[in-house]
Amino acid sequence: MKFIDSTKIKVRSGNGGAGIVSFRTARNRPKLGADGGNGGNGGDVYLVADKGLNTLNSLRYRQLYKAEHGEKGGSNVKTGRCGDSLEIPVPLGTIAYNDATGEMLGELLHHSDKLLLAKGGKRGYGNYHFLKDTHQAPRESLPGELGIELEVSLELKVLADVGLAGFPNAGKSTFLSRMSAARPKIADYPFTTLAPNLGVVDLSEFGKFQDSFVIADIPGLIEGASEGKGLGHAFLKHLERTRVILYIIDAFDLEETDPVNAFIKLRQELEKYDSQILSRKTLILVNKIDLAPSDFDTKGLEGKFKLIAKDTDVLFASGATGEGLIAVKQKLYEILSEQKCIEEAKNEEIQFLSSLSHLNDNGENKKQKD
Repeated sequence: MKFIDSTKIKVRSGNGGAGIVSFRTARNRPKLGADGGNGGNGGDVYLVADKGLNTLNSLRYRQLYKAEHGEKGGSNVKTGRCGDSLEIPVPLGTIAYNDATGEMLGELLHHSDKLLLAKGGKRGYGNYHFLKDTHQAPRESLPGELGIELEVSLELKVLADVGLAGFPNAGKSTFLSRMSAARPKIADYPFTTLAPNLGVVDLSEFGKFQDSFVIADIPGLIEGASEGKGLGHAFLKHLERTRVILYIIDAFDLEETDPVNAFIKLRQELEKYDSQILSRKTLILVNKIDLAPSDFDTKGLEGKFKLIAKDTDVLFASGATGEGLIAVKQKLYEILSEQKCIEEAKNEEIQFLSSLSHLNDNGENKKQKD
């Protein structure tokens, strides 16, 4: 399936059903009173997050998404049926924008999250609604409100725990295939990855049978990617939501003899695109260690990296042979567990402060009443 991470759709909510004018009748008797029912509300249009999706491809070929109209009211004060709402499934990490104004309508980050795009039209009232003691034979009724038509731009930023950053042919796809069940295209030439690939890493070998994490591999970056060069610039946004950035460095590339310089260039490209990405926890992986000469100085290279990134761990592994990958998996799991604890603590603090604010508001309101 082709990976689509942006598209436009047109949505239209349902019209509200009209109310009617009706009077009760009986054989050989005059009109007995108003009994015109209200119409039904028009259906809404929602986006719904579905964890089973990872691309917007299914939305690309449909021009219009319509909810049902509400039905008109009936006699005997019968309310018309409300129109069915329409739910459009999208991947987690989807952001919706009003295409006309550029306003962000919302984003969906968790499974089953719903985002209202277009509210259905309200029902119209039948003449029974206008019945009063002083108005015994109303002939008024109201049509239902029209639904809303809207053009929506959708953008997908994949949700992953770990994002891979590296130059073409650094071995990211091979690494992903070794760490997970993902099977990206692998070849001995640059730019074999043309779209992001996701892989779920199983942790059962550590006794964590219920735990896992997701790795996202984006197309290889080149110098100037943040300015639109190469393939990676279109996919840098997919690193924005990752908890950890894993830099994969090929220390044995004959064209790039200085692996530290390669790391610096990668980090500069990410900083130019969005400086906030550099606030993510990072890990450096020197890949293709199976190609290292017998006198290769791992400690010396690790020291050079530490001069540039003091708090960043440096690991050595081979995606081709699997050497060192257990240690990489273990380290990523430790970092992600630590990040999760930090996030949970922040959420608890926010909830606690919110509850205090609520208590203060109640106290102030009580004093004002007294």
